Amino acid sequence: MIKQAKKQLLMAAALAALGLSASASFAKDVVVDTKGEVPYVIDSRAVVARSGHDLCWRTGYWTPAAASNTMAGEFPVGCECDKDVVPQEKCVKAVAAPAAGAKAAPLAAPAIVAEKIKLAADALFEFDKAVLLPAGKTKLDDLAAKSKSVKLEVILAVGHTDRIGGDAYNQKLSEKRAAAVKDYLVGKGVEANRVYTEGKGEKQPVTGDKCKNLGKESGKNKKLVECLQPDRRVEIEVIGTK
Repeated sequence: MIKQAKKQLLMAAALAALGLSASASFAKDVVVDTKGEVPYVIDSRAVVARSGHDLCWRTGYWTPAAASNTMAGEFPVGCECDKDVVPQEKCVKAVAAPAAGAKAAPLAAPAIVAEKIKLAADALFEFDKAVLLPAGKTKLDDLAAKSKSVKLEVILAVGHTDRIGGDAYNQKLSEKRAAAVKDYLVGKGVEANRVYTEGKGEKQPVTGDKCKNLGKESGKNKKLVECLQPDRRVEIEVIGTK
């Protein structure tokens, strides 16, 4: 009895996270795995429940990382539901060639639209800071307006730094910058639970070997700071449906 009550509570929590009532038409068939934090609502057939627009219903446990991890879990649906979030290498499958004379199935019209934007951190923040500049706010105003032109699924904001400074310091700075972007977008009307942030620190530079042998690794070295500018960025991806 206690186990059944626990499952009912979890089901109600999942439905509440989706903004649905317990009287939803598919609610009687919904089951929630009590052994883990499943990012999607799964029905009694172990099939992901979908909306009227054929979008997978997410639970309150959904994050980009959880969507990726479902590939190795009990319900490998991350690629099917969030192919724009799950790394492509996890979604590649061998496709059999159609039999001779067989008609190819008609392609479904794409429902999901995604746009990835790279903003130079120097355009958003002062060097070594995480407080948005007026020019940076203007760029994010445009982004917030774009997000309102689609049925928004998620906005991913990933902060990056250059290599100047310690690893731990740069990691925290990248996280603060991504969080500052989220806070501003939420202030412009974007739902907080639609914006996910991540900091990569100095781990993913784009300058490669370009900035070697430019002298002391210091923020006072203007040549080095200027050369490493492309590494200081915030990558923002807007995913939604038309």
